[in-house]
Order: sequence, then C-alpha cells, then structure tokens
Amino acid sequence: MISKEQQQVNDAIRAREVRLIGANGEQLGIQPLRDALRMAQEQNLDLVNVAPQAKPPVCRIMDYGKYRYEQSKREKEARRNQKIVQLKEVRLSPSIEDHDVQTKLKNVVKFLEQGDKVKLSIRFRGREITHQDLGRRVLVRMAKEVKEISDIERQPKLEGRQMIMILTPKSSN
Repeated sequence: MISKEQQQVNDAIRAREVRLIGANGEQLGIQPLRDALRMAQEQNLDLVNVAPQAKPPVCRIMDYGKYRYEQSKREKEARRNQKIVQLKEVRLSPSIEDHDVQTKLKNVVKFLEQGDKVKLSIRFRGREITHQDLGRRVLVRMAKEVKEISDIERQPKLEGRQMIMILTPKSSN
C-alpha cells in the first residue's frame, strides 16, 4: 500500500537508480531512473515510487490513475460498511408508573435492536434527590427487562441531580 504523502510519480522521483517492478509484478532488477521512465512510457503507464525509504527505492510500472480510482472505491466501500453507533437517551423519573415503564421499554428495545447504545437517565427534582434508591430500582428493573439483548456498560451512577446508566447491545458473535 502506498501512503498518500509519499507517492512520487514519473518525473517527481529523485533517485539515480531504482529497483523496478514491471506492470505484471515481475522483478526487472535495479535500473537507472532514465531507463525505468522510458520503459514505463513505452507501455503508456506511470512509474510510481512504492517504497521511497528503501535503498535503492522500489518503483513499479502501473496505471496510476486507475490505481487511485480503485483505492478510493475501496475506501468508500469500507466507510459504507461501518456501523455508526449512536447514543440514544431515554429519560425517566423516579416515580414512573408501570405503563409508562413499558412504553419507555419498547423504545429501549427498539434502539438496542438497531445497534445503538442507550443512556437511561433519571432526573431528580426537588426533594426526590433524597430517594435515590427509587431511581436506582427503576434503572435496574429496566436493565433486567432487556438483559437478553443488552449488556450494562455503565452501572447506575449519580451525577449531580441525574442518575445515569448506559446499556449496549449484546455482541452478535
């Protein structure tokens, strides 16, 4: 693989002799730079320095435009296959009712099945902060409900007036 910063092509190559590799991958040995350039031009191809740090530098005869095009296609394909994991937040309260828990649970399951992380947060308002155990129970209950499809990345922890817990989808392997 040729790094983008070090791609020297044709006349940009500054060396007296180069180790030459032909268009089909055959070793052509150490050649003077002029001869290597002439051979590349005869085949209507480019001379590309693939290993400038080597002594002597290794050059290859190839269609540089086609190589760059295929390289960009591979990079685009790699980006397309990446799964971007988002962090979705579901807010609860310490005094949440059962039906509301079920509604929030449906959203949590949907997010986890899509492959996203879920941040469960409980905001304590006013004097509710004295009943942190109620909030922790709600979070633990939610985690138990979805334990088949998720792992706990971060246990319930109080941060200011919020208690936060993060769930991740179970790995598919």
